[in-house]
Amino acid sequence: MSEIEMTDTVVHEDPEPGKDRPAPLITLRGVSQTFKSKKGSLKAVDDVDLSVGPGEVLCLVGESGCGKTTTARMAAGLARPSGGTVEYEGRDIWSMSKQEFAAYRKSVQYVHQDPYASLNPIRDIHRTLVTPLRKHGMAKGRKDGWDQSAKLLEQVDLTPAESYLPKFPHQLSGGQRQRVAVARALSLNPKLIIADESTSMLDVSIRIGMLNMLGKLRDDLGVGFLFITHDLAIAKYFGWHGRIAVMYLGRVVEFGPTPQVINDPQHPYTKALLDAVPEPDPDLTRTKKAGGGLRSSEIPSLADLPTGCSFHPRCPLHEADTCDVLRPELEAVSADRKVSCHVVGRASPLHVPAPRTGGNGE
Repeated sequence: MSEIEMTDTVVHEDPEPGKDRPAPLITLRGVSQTFKSKKGSLKAVDDVDLSVGPGEVLCLVGESGCGKTTTARMAAGLARPSGGTVEYEGRDIWSMSKQEFAAYRKSVQYVHQDPYASLNPIRDIHRTLVTPLRKHGMAKGRKDGWDQSAKLLEQVDLTPAESYLPKFPHQLSGGQRQRVAVARALSLNPKLIIADESTSMLDVSIRIGMLNMLGKLRDDLGVGFLFITHDLAIAKYFGWHGRIAVMYLGRVVEFGPTPQVINDPQHPYTKALLDAVPEPDPDLTRTKKAGGGLRSSEIPSLADLPTGCSFHPRCPLHEADTCDVLRPELEAVSADRKVSCHVVGRASPLHVPAPRTGGNGE
């Protein structure tokens, strides 16, 4: 987990209550992804609904292997879903014409986790940045390409830009490489950036600077973010005014505004993730339950998922007659919150009990 404490979040004014959200840029409707293996079919993502609008931040949070990156790749058009649809501005991306799909791919850019592997080692920084500009006819001549490349580096706080443009990736630090990767993503003026664990390989000392830089781009350019992370502390810091979707074994188990999910988690898995965040106060640390209060630390295999609720072997709220048999749906528990849990759902004021029938069918 990150060494960014949960108390490090910059305090902002709350968004206007009741303010209408803009029309989403990207919408995932019931998307699923199934892979074939020697053990049979593995459902990496199962019936996920998400959307991100202009200037919004949606943090997708969960343990390694829960399906975050697979979901991100489907949103970016890098993988076709086995089920469901991915829509960009209301259009299914896989039914677009070649020209429409190219425009979508320009508008949705991807920042990979590993800055060491995502940059071509035999290209200097200028060539890395100017290539997409030339390919899409956005650079008019050599000088214009150089000037635009320098401006991109200035946007990501790599200054003086002229000292970085002739360098190769191996001559930069990890943080500088990742900033170059972000600059490359910005080169085509995207409306949405998908950042896949983009700070996880950076030193803690420069992680905050990277997050602040991304936040500035969001505010100044109105870029939306689908921010993938396993760390709720980072999700809180970067996405305080956005929303969080918590994933477990390919499914979203809790969804809502970041302040509500962080301050009042509903799903037992979300509570366990929060308990795993390092706490600087020793008194508060002593009150935490060992292992997040879970019944087991073992994560089930995708090749052999439990029946009913896939979280029930680890869940402290486990009810044998219900959780072992019925799979919970992601249902509203308040105006802005959704949770996939039988026990939590019954306690919600929005819960509608199933009708009871007597022996005469009444």
